[in-house]
Amino acid sequence: MAAVTDDQVERVRALILAIPAGRVATYGDVADAAELSSPRIVGWILRVDGADLPWHRVVPASGRPSTQLRTEQLARLRAEGVPAVDGKIDLRSARHRF
Repeated sequence: MAAVTDDQVERVRALILAIPAGRVATYGDVADAAELSSPRIVGWILRVDGADLPWHRVVPASGRPSTQLRTEQLARLRAEGVPAVDGKIDLRSARHRF
């Protein structure tokens, strides 16, 4: 992965903070809006500098949270009214557009 700049980190953080409660964005959505080369950069930023962000509002393009986060992420999203069926978020109805 290429070096990530402070400006890129701040853009990603601002975009994630802009996702309203009850909505989600994919890692790719955030990467596109931040003009990053890969959604993996968004994941890396969340991992190293995202503890204070609404991380649960960022989901894989499949709509299925990763196994290690599934229970907590789905619970947080459910509390915000995000629809999910069989552990999969309905991106058509809950996706935030930047």
